[in-house]
Amino acid sequence: MTGGVPALEGATGRLEASGAEGVGGAWLRAMEGAARDRARLERGRAYARAGWVGSGAGAGRGRVSAVRWGPGRVTAYVHGSRPRPYRAEWRLPVLSAQEWDTFLSAVAARPVAAAALLDGEIPPGVVDAARSAGVRLLPDAGELVPACSCPDQGHPCKHAAALGYETGRLLDADPWALLLVRGRGADAVREEVARRSARQASAVPAAPAGSSGVPGAPEEGRPEPAVGSDPPHGPSGEKVAALPPERQQPHSTVPAAEVFATSVRPPLPEPLPLPDVAAESVVYPDLPGAPSADALTFLATDAATRARLALAAASAAQGDGGEGDGGELGGGEGSGGEGGADPLSELSLWHDTIRLAATHPQLTGRRTLSSLFAGLARSAGRDALELARAAAAWRQGGPAGLAVLEAAWDPPAGDFDRGRSALASLGVVMTIHRNHLTHATRPVQLRYGRDGRWYPYRAGPEAAGQPDAPDWWPEGPSAADPVQALTGLREH
Repeated sequence: MTGGVPALEGATGRLEASGAEGVGGAWLRAMEGAARDRARLERGRAYARAGWVGSGAGAGRGRVSAVRWGPGRVTAYVHGSRPRPYRAEWRLPVLSAQEWDTFLSAVAARPVAAAALLDGEIPPGVVDAARSAGVRLLPDAGELVPACSCPDQGHPCKHAAALGYETGRLLDADPWALLLVRGRGADAVREEVARRSARQASAVPAAPAGSSGVPGAPEEGRPEPAVGSDPPHGPSGEKVAALPPERQQPHSTVPAAEVFATSVRPPLPEPLPLPDVAAESVVYPDLPGAPSADALTFLATDAATRARLALAAASAAQGDGGEGDGGELGGGEGSGGEGGADPLSELSLWHDTIRLAATHPQLTGRRTLSSLFAGLARSAGRDALELARAAAAWRQGGPAGLAVLEAAWDPPAGDFDRGRSALASLGVVMTIHRNHLTHATRPVQLRYGRDGRWYPYRAGPEAAGQPDAPDWWPEGPSAADPVQALTGLREH
C-alpha cells in the first residue's frame, strides 16, 4: 500500500499494552521519550487539545486535520499562526517480512486471540503474543522520527507534537491503525490469521487405525467401509477412521455452471450520489528518485476534482438529476463546462497550467505568487504574474473567459451595440475599442466575449488614470447583461 487511509472515528477495538495503558499511551510514552524539548511538547499538546473539546462527530477537528495512516508513517495538516497549514509527520519503521511471519504465527497459535481478531476486535493478548515472539509491535522512543514543513528545527516542533498527541488519542479509539503503520492493514492481517489458523487446525494428528477417532468411544461404534471401497487414508498414507454420516459436513460450494446457467441478472444498484466536494488525496511516501510526495498530492487532488466534474457533467447529460456543475472549471458564471459539456477536453500545456492555477484548492486568490505557483508557471515557460492574470480570467469563465483575455475581436452589430446603449442610457460613458468598452474616467472595463457574455476588468493601481495601460486584470463575475457585470465589478 503506497498511500494512506483516513483516521477512523469511534472505537473499533481495544489493544492493551501493559496493565491499564492502551496502545495510545504506549505511543505517547515513546513520543515523549524521543522529544528533546519539553516546551514544544506542551505547545503541541495545547494545539491538539483545541480539537478535543466536546465529543462525537465534531471531536478532533481543531488545529490537527486530515490525519492519515500509512505503512511507516502518520501524517496530518496542522494549522498554526499562518493561514496555510503545515504538513506534519511521524515515521515508524515497518515490521520486516520475517517479523510479520513470526507475529502472525504467534497470534494464530492462540485460538482465543485469533477468534477475537477475526471478529474485528484486537484482544489484549496480541501485544503479549508479539512480545513473547520477540517482535516489537508497540513503538519505542528510538523508532519515532518527526518531520514538518514548518521552518522550526525542533525535535519535534509544536506541529509534529500536536500530531503525536492526536495520534495517541486516535490509536486508543482505533488500535488497528498501529498494525497499518507497522506495515499491514486490517483486512490483510485478518486474512492471514484465518489462513494460518485453518492450516494449524488441519494439522491435528489423524486418529490411529482401528479406533473410532473419538476419545473414549467403543470400537464397535465405528462404521465399516463400504463393500469394495478402499479404507480412507491420511496425508502420509496411514489409515484413518471414517466419520459416521451424521458427522460428515455437506459441501457448501455451488458449481459455477449452475450460477451462470441463466441469463437473468439482478438490476444494478443505483449510483452513489455526487459528493459535495472531491475526496481528499491520500498521503504518498517520499521515495528516492520518485516525484516528491507534495507534487503527487497536488496532482492527485486535481485529478479528484476533475473526476467529480466529469461525473457531474455526465449526470447532467443523462438527465438523472445530477448537479451539472461542470462549469466549476471556470469558477464563475458562464464557465466553459455549462450545458453538460465535457470539462476534460484537450488543453494545451499552457491552458492546462492555467486551469490548474485557477481551480486547484492550493492555488487560489488574485496574483498568487507562492513558490508552488511560481514553479507551476516556470513549468510552462511563463512567469508567475502572467499565469496569475490568466488564472483570474479562467475563474471568470473557463476557456471562454481566457479567450477574452488573450485576443480582441470585432463583434457584429446586435447585442454588443445594445449593451453599449443600455450603459449610455444610465449615464455611463464608455469608449470603444473592438470588443472592449472602457470607462471614460474610471479604471474599469467591460469585454464582450464570443459566448455573448460581458467580462469585467479593472486596471491595477499603478495604471489608474491610464486607460491605455496594458495592466488590465479580470475581476468579478461575468454576466449576460453589461449593467449587471458592471454592478458586480463595483460590488467586488
